[in-house]
Formats: sequence, C-alpha cells, structure tokens
Amino acid sequence: MFTPVTAQSRPDQTNQEAAVLMQGTPAADDTQLVRALIADEPRAWREFNTRFSRLVLSTISRVTARFSGVVSQEDLREIYATFCVQLLANDKHKLRSFDPERGNKLSTWLGLLASHTAYDFLRSARREPRRAALSEAEDLSSSLPDPCESALMRERADQVGQLLSHFTDKDRAFIQLYFGEGLAPELVAVRLNISVKTVYSKKHKIQARLQTLLAEAQLAA
Repeated sequence: MFTPVTAQSRPDQTNQEAAVLMQGTPAADDTQLVRALIADEPRAWREFNTRFSRLVLSTISRVTARFSGVVSQEDLREIYATFCVQLLANDKHKLRSFDPERGNKLSTWLGLLASHTAYDFLRSARREPRRAALSEAEDLSSSLPDPCESALMRERADQVGQLLSHFTDKDRAFIQLYFGEGLAPELVAVRLNISVKTVYSKKHKIQARLQTLLAEAQLAA
C-alpha cells in the first residue's frame, strides 16, 4: 500500500506543537490531525494511514467498479498514489484547505477527494488509446520501409556516391542511365550518342572499375 512520503519538515517550533497535539491522543480530532500532517509529524501520517487508507481505497474501488474490465489493481494503486501526492503537492495546499467549520468531517472530505481523483483518472484513461498487449506488437505492420533496411540503403548510397567521384562525367551519366534508370542498351546508346557495342563495352569496364574501388575501400576500412 502506498504510504505518503513526508515533505521537508517545517520549523522545529511547528513540529513540537504538532507532537504535543498528537501526544496521548491516538484518535486525535480532525483539526489536530490535519495540523500535525501539515507539520510533517510522522506519527500523524501513521494515524492517517490507520484511520483513512481503507476508506480511501474503498471509495476508489466503488467509483471504478463499473470499469472492472478496464481498471486493473495496478490502476487502483496508481489512483491511490495520485490521491496521496495531491495531499502533499503545492506545500500541502489541499490539506490546508480543509475547514471543519464548514460542517464536513475529515473522513467525508477525504472520501470526496478520493472520488474526484478516481473520476479524473477515468476521464484521462478514456482519452488515451487502448493499451494493447505486448504480444500484439508481433502482428503490427507498416507501409514504411524497415528502419534497418533504410539505414543500410543510405549507407550503400553514400558509399556508391564516394566511388562515383572516381569516374568522369560521361561515365557517371552512363551509370545513371544504365544502372540507375535501367534503360535498355539501345536507349542508352541513343541518349549518349554512342553505339550499342560501346554500351556493352563501357558496362563491363565500369563494373570492373567499381569492383576494384570497392575492394580497395574495404581494405582501407
């Protein structure tokens, strides 16, 4: 069960006052208990847990009961933890706002706060996408390229770009048409104003040159 972590202690005088209030009064009244909680008196937090933790948890469970198929035991613990954090937040602003003169008992006020915390959680969960099981990730697919494959392709493209710097402009134009665009030898011959025989000859020479440059690059790596 989540136990509130006390914040930084207030001045010693306040702590001494809270200790006096709690001393010999295990069932301290609401005002005394709240003042001791604000003063970070450890015995006050133990008293708080003893008197109200079951009330808070039962209130949270009652609010979320209709969502038992959605709200898990872990969610219940999260709601309870959020409730405790709210009591401590902003220099215990909520605790300081408790006013018994309005006619509310501390138990009633805490129950209302726990109820609001539970409803806030349910509203937030409703806006979140459905939480899928981890096993469902195996069935996920995407139209985008595989990230590893894309990285490998970029690496190869960079490597090819470096190799092509060793060729003349005419050779790079040939490589773009024949290997890049995949044009037929006849079309490459027309585009470059050379014979088809020259296309085949240039193809073999460029391939041999690329293989040599690639081998040299691998040896230098």
